[in-house]
Amino acid sequence: MSAPEHVMPAGEGMKCGEGRRIPAFEIAAWLAFAIYLVLVVGFAWNPTPLAQGLAAIGIAAACAHAIGFYGWKDAAVLAAICLFTTFAMENIGSTTGFPFGHYHFEVGSNFLHVGVIPVIVGPLWFGMGYFSWIVAGILLGRTDQRLSGTFEIVTRPIVAAFVMAQWDAVMDPPEATISKAWIWHDGGGDFGVPLSNYLGWLLTAWLFYQAFAIYLGRRNMTARTIARSRALGLVAILFYLSSGLTHVTAWVMGKDGAIADAANHVWRVQDVRESTVIVMLFTMFFTSMLAALRLATENSRVI
Repeated sequence: MSAPEHVMPAGEGMKCGEGRRIPAFEIAAWLAFAIYLVLVVGFAWNPTPLAQGLAAIGIAAACAHAIGFYGWKDAAVLAAICLFTTFAMENIGSTTGFPFGHYHFEVGSNFLHVGVIPVIVGPLWFGMGYFSWIVAGILLGRTDQRLSGTFEIVTRPIVAAFVMAQWDAVMDPPEATISKAWIWHDGGGDFGVPLSNYLGWLLTAWLFYQAFAIYLGRRNMTARTIARSRALGLVAILFYLSSGLTHVTAWVMGKDGAIADAANHVWRVQDVRESTVIVMLFTMFFTSMLAALRLATENSRVI
C-alpha cells in the first residue's frame, strides 16, 4: 500500500491558514508556553517553591520578550529604570510608610536584600511591569515600539500604571492577609490592605514608566509588521491575564476558615478569595479582553 499523500515530513511543522509553514520549533514553543500558563493558573496562587520557580520563569520570559521587542539596549534601560525606581520606593516605603503604608516583607526573607527589601521584589516589579506596559500600548492602539509624540509620552505611562496596579488590587489581599507574604502593620479596609498601598503602586509604576517613555521619545525606533507585533502582544496579554486567573483556582478549591490581619481584624478566607475573583474579572480580565480585541481588529499594514 502506498503511503498517504499528505504525510508531513518530520521536523517541517505544519501550514497555517495563509499557507505559511509553521516551523516545528515554533509549535513546540507555543506548546511549552501553554503548559506554563496552565501551571501558573493552577499553582501560582500559593507561595510554594513551585510558585517561586514559576515566577522566576515569568521574569526570564519578560526579559526575553523585552529583548525581542525592543532589543538589548532598550530592554536593559527599562530594566535599570524599573529596578532603581522600585527598590528606592520600596525601601522608602518600608522604612517611612510613604507612599505605600507601613509594612514589611516575609516572603524572600532568606534571600539577599537591597536595603531592607528582598532582592526578588525588584525583578517581580519588572516582570509584571513590562507586560503591563505592553498591554497598555495595545489598548492605546500601538503595537510597535515607538511612542507617537508628546501626547502618548504622557498618556501611556498613566494607562500602564493603572494596568499594573490592577494586578496588585487583585493579588495583594490574599497574598498579604492569607499567605502572609508581606504584612501591613496597621491593616486596611481592603481585607487588611490599605488604600495607600494602591496609590503607592500607581505612583511607583508611573515614575518608571514615565522615565522610560521619555527615553523612548528621544529614540528613532524601527518599524515592525503587525503580524509579528500581534504574536508578541498576545504573549504579553496571556502572561498578564494568567497572573490574575490563578486566583480562580484558590477560590474554586473553597478552603474555609478565618484569618486575622496585623490589626486583629478577622476575615473569612472564602470571602477574601471570592472578592479577589470579582476584582480580577472586572479589572485584569476586562483589560485583557479589550487588549485582545484591539489586537484582533488591527489591519495588516506596516506600522
